[in-house]
Amino acid sequence: MWKQTLVLVAPVALLCLAMSQAPAQQTQLRVIAFGAHPDDCDGKFAGTAAKFAKAGAAVKFVSVTNGDAGHQEMGGGALARRRYDEVQESARRLGIAEYEVLNNHDGELLPTLEVRRQVIRAIRQWKADLVLSPRPNDYHPDHRYTGVLVQDAAYMVVVPNIVSEVPALRKNPIFLYYDDNFQQPNPFRPDVVVNIDDVWATKIDALDAQVSQMYEWLPWVAGNLEQVPKDAAARKAWLSRTRGGRISPAVRAALVARYGPDQGEKIQHVEAFQLCEYGTRAGVDQLQKLFPK
Repeated sequence: MWKQTLVLVAPVALLCLAMSQAPAQQTQLRVIAFGAHPDDCDGKFAGTAAKFAKAGAAVKFVSVTNGDAGHQEMGGGALARRRYDEVQESARRLGIAEYEVLNNHDGELLPTLEVRRQVIRAIRQWKADLVLSPRPNDYHPDHRYTGVLVQDAAYMVVVPNIVSEVPALRKNPIFLYYDDNFQQPNPFRPDVVVNIDDVWATKIDALDAQVSQMYEWLPWVAGNLEQVPKDAAARKAWLSRTRGGRISPAVRAALVARYGPDQGEKIQHVEAFQLCEYGTRAGVDQLQKLFPK
């Protein structure tokens, strides 16, 4: 029987950052990012994750489903195993510490107590300082419910009598959302932005490991599968051209505010994050210090 969770572990260095909540104490920053499917964290956070990892932070990705429905020709256990192997290679290319895949079915995710416990357990075991997830409004129900599940865990991670087999965190992490372009009920607010021009090639390299998604399933859904090149180098160049995305006026303004007008106006690739009202409410200045530049 397939294992309940699948994990890749690699050594990480130490990152000494002064946390404003713990004056005079320095600690390794610990970051955990949740996605609904085995490529979601990569698409939203890979560039920033690579920067965090390079600086010595302990970074973990978690896919809340096993991705066993996301393909036009294969599915079930065979697809889940293939996607698990892909994310382990992605993690290796990014240099992050761990990529866990929870064994919940793709396309059938619900914000149940059992899955909430899985999320609480993962955050506690990682001893997370920062927790990232999608916002709970999205075109895909798995994405929406991943956002809900992480929100529902945001207070419970400090309650000892919930998931009592794993020690509760003594300090609530900072919770943040990934960027999106959905307008209802509220548009995304870029509280912190990260220039990823210098690690764009690394992010594309990580996405390139997700062959079943980047070169098969997603192009098929979009109706442009015939545009995917056959040559490996040409495929990666095509991926870089098609994954860039438009920078919204709000995100561009945040780039200018953080990097100055000379650099901020020229940045081509960015990842942006919105502070969640749950968990520890960090100030913008604190986020600027915590997130790589």
